[in-house]
Amino acid sequence: MVRAVDIEADIVVLGAGPGGYTAAFRAADLGKKVVVVERGPALGGVCLNVGCIPSKALLHAAKVLEDADEMTEAGLGFTRPQLDLDKLRRWKSGIVSKLTGGLAALARQRKVIVVTGFGRFVSPNEIEVTHEGATKRVAFTQAIIAAGSEPARLPIAPKHDSRILDSTGALDLQDVPPRLLVVGGGIIGLEMATVYHALGSRVTVVEAMDQLISGADRDIVAPLMKRISTRYDAVHLGTKVRNIASAAAELTVTFEGANAPEEQSFDKILVAVGRVPNSGTLGLAAAGVAVDQRGFIRVDKQMRTNVPHIFAIGDVVGQPMLAHKAVHEGKVAAEVAAGLKAAFDARVIPSVAYTDPEVAWVGLTEAEANANGVAYGKGSFPWEASGRALSQGRSEGLTKVLFDPETHRTLGCGIVGAHAGELIGEMVLAIEMGADAADIAGTIHPHPTLSETIAQSAEMFEGTITDLIARQARQR
Repeated sequence: MVRAVDIEADIVVLGAGPGGYTAAFRAADLGKKVVVVERGPALGGVCLNVGCIPSKALLHAAKVLEDADEMTEAGLGFTRPQLDLDKLRRWKSGIVSKLTGGLAALARQRKVIVVTGFGRFVSPNEIEVTHEGATKRVAFTQAIIAAGSEPARLPIAPKHDSRILDSTGALDLQDVPPRLLVVGGGIIGLEMATVYHALGSRVTVVEAMDQLISGADRDIVAPLMKRISTRYDAVHLGTKVRNIASAAAELTVTFEGANAPEEQSFDKILVAVGRVPNSGTLGLAAAGVAVDQRGFIRVDKQMRTNVPHIFAIGDVVGQPMLAHKAVHEGKVAAEVAAGLKAAFDARVIPSVAYTDPEVAWVGLTEAEANANGVAYGKGSFPWEASGRALSQGRSEGLTKVLFDPETHRTLGCGIVGAHAGELIGEMVLAIEMGADAADIAGTIHPHPTLSETIAQSAEMFEGTITDLIARQARQR
């Protein structure tokens, strides 16, 4: 007996994170009848509900605490703020609720139908949605898979121990553990380390690689490494967790690696060793959609899977697993599904770690250039020579820009320092627009600002800088 269809749609979007809701809203704007299937109680997915947005709220709170502490050196002494975790959680949740409420209103205004529950394909043109024991069947002409990803697990970690957290658990902020171990020195782990250290935890970080934030160049990460090494209990590179023993009073951890420390005990452990795609429970085989050996869905530049009327976007299609990438992919998928000519052709995708200091990079890195034999020139400007950085008491920063040695076109940029995530946008645009060093150096930036370090880096490459001494001055 064939199950009757409950809802029919032109396009069904599976997942309502930044990529999913963007795809749904764009498709609706183009005149399509759209159904969104979302397993969570609100639109926004991991990023808005338990990821990007709540983490940035807590990072802002952490920054206020750190700034207050550091202003004592400038003659402004503050008493230690009282920490009200319940109120802090409510403040964080209020920000999330405001945004999710806005998305719900936008969905209603566009007449996008939202179906809550776990969706899985039962055929190439139908999805079954299960929620609280009930099921609905949605038939569609085209589908966009935006199912996202979930935290990777540490196989050796004891199961069902509430003291072993993933990023979602860490953002719940149930308490401030006296001793916190962060396993993984990537963006997520270090951002959470920033929050918990500011709130009062003694933090230890272990990272299997020989540097933190392995996607960025070493000199860009170095100021962050220097700062946290003096503040955290320890940062162990080239180190893995060998075993975690769970006892009533504490978690005892043994390590392995050339510089591994002795056995240590912690009150809680945050596991932040990456994310894996949410493709295993979607019933993709029933739709004929192929995945690779790691579970990622392969797509072309129009975001089509191997099944022409089914598209996929965001984390589930592979690295980089970033919300802003998913948003652009979502627009492409919606436009192609609606019959427009579109393709995902971004030259570069920026990355940002909202640590203290922030680390941001885009395009070619020196490590990539050296590994692949790509010729490049470099202009860098130390924030020790920036009046704005000095006035903020944060002179540890660095702005570095890579250029083509022949054409002087911008190839990449790395920035470490306060507000690096805001600054990197200029360099994304510069690369997309094909700007060269003279374009950047000749653009009048406001003074005194951190943004002018970008122009000064270009001047360093051009040899026209006057704030420092370039290796070789060039005549126009």
